[in-house]
Amino acid sequence: MQYSQHATPHRSSRVAQAFRPGLAPTLVVLALLPVLLGLGCWQLSRAAEKRTLLTAAETQRQQDPISAAELERLPPRSYVRVRLQGQLDAEHTVLLDNRTRDGRAGVEVLQPFYDRAGHQWLLINRGWTAWPDRRVPPRIDTPDHDLLLDAWTYLPPPATPTAPVAGWPRLVTQVDAPALWDQLGRQGLPLEIRLEPGDAALDTDWPIVAMPPERHVGYAVQWFALAFALTGLYLYLGIRRARETSNHDRHDSA
Repeated sequence: MQYSQHATPHRSSRVAQAFRPGLAPTLVVLALLPVLLGLGCWQLSRAAEKRTLLTAAETQRQQDPISAAELERLPPRSYVRVRLQGQLDAEHTVLLDNRTRDGRAGVEVLQPFYDRAGHQWLLINRGWTAWPDRRVPPRIDTPDHDLLLDAWTYLPPPATPTAPVAGWPRLVTQVDAPALWDQLGRQGLPLEIRLEPGDAALDTDWPIVAMPPERHVGYAVQWFALAFALTGLYLYLGIRRARETSNHDRHDSA
């Protein structure tokens, strides 16, 4: 028992002599290491959220489409498949600006659509089209006959109230279906309806998430790598400083 009581202080003393990081590096590590680890864990949680969102969206989009009348009775949500029959309103075209595909500038084309079966107006997003020359309006061909369309709902981010823009086609930077129906004096659903490939569809390669889960995982690896490097540097400096101090003490004693 006496041996164990004296061994612990002796062992602690040897550890202290072998590792002397200093106060400033210790404070830096204590401040930065939790931040780096927290950011890495946050990126992993974001990756898990994106996977859940992608799975839910794919599950919804594999369901059988419902009618506009059934859609009207549901609470607004994204990724509900719908089947519509009616006609597009080419006179009130909305161009959603600042949309790029494969490095090319363009717009998304939205037009009111009247569903005859449900007697309901909906805002249809036909997809993306290139707009290389901003001096010339993009050429948009709109079918003038009845269409049978398959599409799915999308809830855009809340729009910031802005002053109405005169003239058509109307160039906007955000989708605001309720404001459009108010301006047109129509009763319509407060949703954006995105077309699936088919009649009247343009480029409908819709991204479900802006950043895929794999990129979040990559960012998490970077944060954890920084945390590992910081810890390694802290240990290296602590051991090196302890050795330098020990050599200096031996030199002084000699």
